[in-house]
Amino acid sequence: MTAISFQGSSVQPIAVHAAFDSGNIEVRRIADTSAWLELRPDPGNAFKQWFHFAVIGAAGRELTLKITDLNTSAYPAGWPGYNACVTEDRLRWDRAPSSFDANEDGGTLTIRFQPRGDLAWFAYFAPYSLERHMDLVAGSAAAEGFGHRVLGWSLDGRPIDCLECGEGDRHVWLFARQHPGESMAEWWMEGALAKLADRSDPVARALRQKARFHIVPNCNPDGSFRGHLRTNAAGSNLNREWGTPSAEKSPEVLAIRDAMDETGVDFAMDVHGDEAIPHVFLAGFEGMAGLKPHQKPGFDLYSELLAAQTPDFQTRHGYPLTPAGRGNPAMATNQLAARFGCVSMTLEMPFKDHDDLPDPVQGWSAERSMQLGRSCLDALHLWFARR
Repeated sequence: MTAISFQGSSVQPIAVHAAFDSGNIEVRRIADTSAWLELRPDPGNAFKQWFHFAVIGAAGRELTLKITDLNTSAYPAGWPGYNACVTEDRLRWDRAPSSFDANEDGGTLTIRFQPRGDLAWFAYFAPYSLERHMDLVAGSAAAEGFGHRVLGWSLDGRPIDCLECGEGDRHVWLFARQHPGESMAEWWMEGALAKLADRSDPVARALRQKARFHIVPNCNPDGSFRGHLRTNAAGSNLNREWGTPSAEKSPEVLAIRDAMDETGVDFAMDVHGDEAIPHVFLAGFEGMAGLKPHQKPGFDLYSELLAAQTPDFQTRHGYPLTPAGRGNPAMATNQLAARFGCVSMTLEMPFKDHDDLPDPVQGWSAERSMQLGRSCLDALHLWFARR
């Protein structure tokens, strides 16, 4: 790379790359410590929102990074009020001051950050790598009372890992990252699994006595590794495949649903992240026809108990209620409620800061996602006690 003049001295311009697990960025041009960038969409569709890239050669200088053409992203409403995640040690992710201008270059997010050293990594949310996933699976499978099985295989040949524990007669299914860019969902899983594996935790012990847990930390390992926002290797949005999953387009969903058919489902939580809404909330199955009398009260009770467990959860903000008879059976929460007569739900966490308890340094974070996983199990313990 040729040296250029910068403030009177001969220095190298920065370099930007995303050639790693979950990386996603395209470089348009670089000048000194400024870069103009674009997102790479998922294959075969217009989904683009996730980014994860490294900046090399910053040398402690202030960076100006512009991600352009965001008016055509999957969720343009996700950019106003959003600050990008940044790390220099790849362990703790903070927030870099960012601003969005819908009128600049097709919609531009401008990230400004001055690293202490030469290297910095930026992402839409704290990434959860495939390597960390394998560590999570191995550590959980080795815990006392836990087992592991492979439900099936992804299109790229990766296992769909399922961790199991508990001796009860009720079947609880927890699954995450149908949408791979929603990495907070697997951080949530890490917190939930740590709690369930803690033999000294009385809530965990009681839960394992009451139920059999089936936990899929990552439903979409291919999309996660490839840096996709919402789809698998075939370009399928897995949370629109639950009605008629296929080995060709959605083997991940097919494997999970077949395993659910073997065990039955009494309680299910599908863990996600929402790009635009700066709150933690639940979405239900109220639009499905033929619901059983216990299902909606069971959902409402869990919401009430979770709100009492943690101020990070609320019930005022969320998705509009789906009118009766208009529920989409291709979505997991709806399909499971209709298929098994169970209480099922989608848990959503924010990509932005959390407006109920804002944190200007980290916003909504990996650490808070893990803590929410623990709180959700505390609420489930109380839910079992009331039903």
